[in-house]
Amino acid sequence: MSPEDLSIVSMVRSAGPMVQFVIYLLLGFSIATWTIILMKYFYVRRAFKESAQFVEYFWKTRDFSNAFARAKDLKNSPVARIFRNAYIELRKLNRPGAQEQDDTDFTANVESIRRILGRSRNMESVRMIQMVPFLATTGNIAPFIGLFGTVWGIMNAFRSIAIQAGSTSLGTVAPGVSEALVATAAGLAVAIPAVMAFNYFTQKIRIIESEMESFSSDFMSIVENEARRQQSRES
Repeated sequence: MSPEDLSIVSMVRSAGPMVQFVIYLLLGFSIATWTIILMKYFYVRRAFKESAQFVEYFWKTRDFSNAFARAKDLKNSPVARIFRNAYIELRKLNRPGAQEQDDTDFTANVESIRRILGRSRNMESVRMIQMVPFLATTGNIAPFIGLFGTVWGIMNAFRSIAIQAGSTSLGTVAPGVSEALVATAAGLAVAIPAVMAFNYFTQKIRIIESEMESFSSDFMSIVENEARRQQSRES
């Protein structure tokens, strides 16, 4: 057996149809996994950067209209998007003639803003988590797909021994064993980066969700304080 016959490409080409199917299936999972990893990496990095910029600007200006203008420029920031939604709702509630401002109206206004913030956070969480579960699925099933290819390759090795009247020479069993090893390696090569990426993105998304929760709480405190001050002036 020449060294060329021992290369990965040669072993895949010489493998049986079932093992080839397993390897190409794992290749498809690998391509999808790395596509998602690259997409989510740049998405999460932009979300982190722009959210930090928006929060810093918001507390520096402390003016809702200026912050709204800045939020429109930071299109990749989840925090900026939930603020935009809340600010739009706040302007609707505070437009001239929208409501007679009594105690019930102020309470309703605050609860309306709170609902908008909660709904926006949920939407942003769904947006961030999209495609990430596929990484967990790949990490869980890829080793088993590779194991299936491994078992099939071992079966081929034993079949070769039976066909050649019990010969156990290296040349007899090597093709089936090589198929098995390639399938095992392919399954692990797909699963390991998928699991690592899933854990990484899950951690980063949790941090952004915590930032959204913190900002929402602070924003609601500002809205409630302003509502109380306005109510005091009008009473």
